[in-house]
Amino acid sequence: MSESEVAVPHVPMTPAQAWRKLREGNVRFVAGQTDHPNQDALRRQFLIDKQHPFAVIFGCSDSRLAAEIIFDLGLGDVFVVRTAGHVIDPASLGSLEYAVDLLDVPLVVVLGHDSCGAVTAAIEAVESAQMPPGFIRDLVERITPSVITARRNGVMDVDGTVVEHVQQTTERLVDRSPIISKAVEEGRTAVIGVTYHLAEGKAEMVSGFGVL
Repeated sequence: MSESEVAVPHVPMTPAQAWRKLREGNVRFVAGQTDHPNQDALRRQFLIDKQHPFAVIFGCSDSRLAAEIIFDLGLGDVFVVRTAGHVIDPASLGSLEYAVDLLDVPLVVVLGHDSCGAVTAAIEAVESAQMPPGFIRDLVERITPSVITARRNGVMDVDGTVVEHVQQTTERLVDRSPIISKAVEEGRTAVIGVTYHLAEGKAEMVSGFGVL
């Protein structure tokens, strides 16, 4: 990448453009034809005193779910917030609001994945009526409503429950955060739910709020 390419003035994206850029990167990743953009020394220097990420990704902490890799991105491209099972707590919600309100990020992506250990733990807790020890219990308690809703809808498997949990999380973000809901209402931001398939490497949208 040349210095002139790095120093291109920032042009804000629409939510639709941001989602298209993520999809294009994921297509390259699935095909094994990644570009590894924005990962050189010039890009690093360009970002010293500023950042303009085009999306915020609220994903599970699972080691197989590195957002910059599966969407073929680089430094400064996305603002990433991760918790096990992408559970919402004050710190994660504040981080998401920071990205939307102060960084003007046009797209919030809730990213779940197949075989999620946190969702599996919540399913096991519901089935056994026994909670796990320590602060793992806090994670399970926050995921349990999604497990109950999935079962009410006839969904019993882990991956199907992950989809339900992603959908529930996107809805909760919009419901609980006045900052995010206002940005969605004004068309400045969209919030979407995406599930990642470990075997194929494909990211698939399963829910959304706002215009794409």
